[in-house]
Amino acid sequence: MEGSPLKKYAQPLGLILILLVLSTTAMAQATLSAPSTTPSTGAAATQSALNSLATLPEAETLIYFNPQRILNQAAPRLMPAKDLAIMRQAFEEIRLNAGIDPSKVEYVVLAVRFRKPAVDLGFNPPEVMAVAGGDFNAESLLTLAKLASGGKLREETYGAKTLNLMTIDPIAKEAEKNPILQSFAELGVVALNATTLALGSPGYLKAAIDAEGGTGRISSESLNSLLRDPNALVSAAGSPWSAFAKSFGMRGTEAAERAARCESQLGDFYVAITMDAANFVLRGSMNADNPDTAKIMKNLLSGLLVHAQSFPEPTAQAALKTLTLTAEDSEVVLRADVPPQMILDFIKTQTAPRKEETAPMKSTTPAKKRAPVRRKRRSS
Repeated sequence: MEGSPLKKYAQPLGLILILLVLSTTAMAQATLSAPSTTPSTGAAATQSALNSLATLPEAETLIYFNPQRILNQAAPRLMPAKDLAIMRQAFEEIRLNAGIDPSKVEYVVLAVRFRKPAVDLGFNPPEVMAVAGGDFNAESLLTLAKLASGGKLREETYGAKTLNLMTIDPIAKEAEKNPILQSFAELGVVALNATTLALGSPGYLKAAIDAEGGTGRISSESLNSLLRDPNALVSAAGSPWSAFAKSFGMRGTEAAERAARCESQLGDFYVAITMDAANFVLRGSMNADNPDTAKIMKNLLSGLLVHAQSFPEPTAQAALKTLTLTAEDSEVVLRADVPPQMILDFIKTQTAPRKEETAPMKSTTPAKKRAPVRRKRRSS
């Protein structure tokens, strides 16, 4: 399809992807409102997301993306108008050709669930699942996935749902030597309901089907932490200490239940990013259990931050210098305000074509030959 926008939109869409990566790795707790959204609108959207995500299964780590806010508010600040128009034209072409409008996706959530040790007391790697919901037909997307797989998807019935599974051959081969990889050797996709599609580890998808039916649902505390700011572009929340306790048998194994012994919220975190009129606003907080521990952790993290600020890339170095850490009561709080131009400069340096080092050219001028020195013979 010569000249098709589908080919042209790769670069601008790549910029969006970079924004998502920057967002998820930034420690941020958004407290300022986005300029074009009123608090009531943001609160209504957050309540809608809470209602939609309430049927997810349990998770120790959650990352939430608001695609519409990213596309409509963040992208215009980071993309030239021409690239933005190309991307939107491509979305329209996808809608016309495939019946799917990418701009209608309301949320994408990446969930990670840690598991108790196996019967043989082996370590069980975590399971991962991505869930997308919005104004689209989940069954239509599933049909497209089947066509794209070239017949590699196989069906498996679980409850009232049909799982579509595919073995990832390279990982499956490596898993024969490394059992830890077995959890990643198979991938599944399922339509949880008419407007929700889930992709991830088969075991986690089955838990999602159970949760859709009312069993083993995620706690309201986890969702309220994740969506505490209605204006977040991206947010994340998790309980790493709880995940550790679960993975290493402190809460029992798959074969033997044990009373929970790790009630501390040490390490529980919330991160997010939003915008104000001038900057991308990053805020973050991590539970330290008590004020003394908070100060110790703040000093430790501040020392690591000083070393990180020696990053060789100038733009990344400047961005890291905007970060500040403080100990506030029983939390370590991070703050940063990053100008859009700083992010644009970083994107340009990362996407610019690398200059190939060329070996110094050898001179083509032939070296001048020295005339042979003739020595006079001594007369006898």
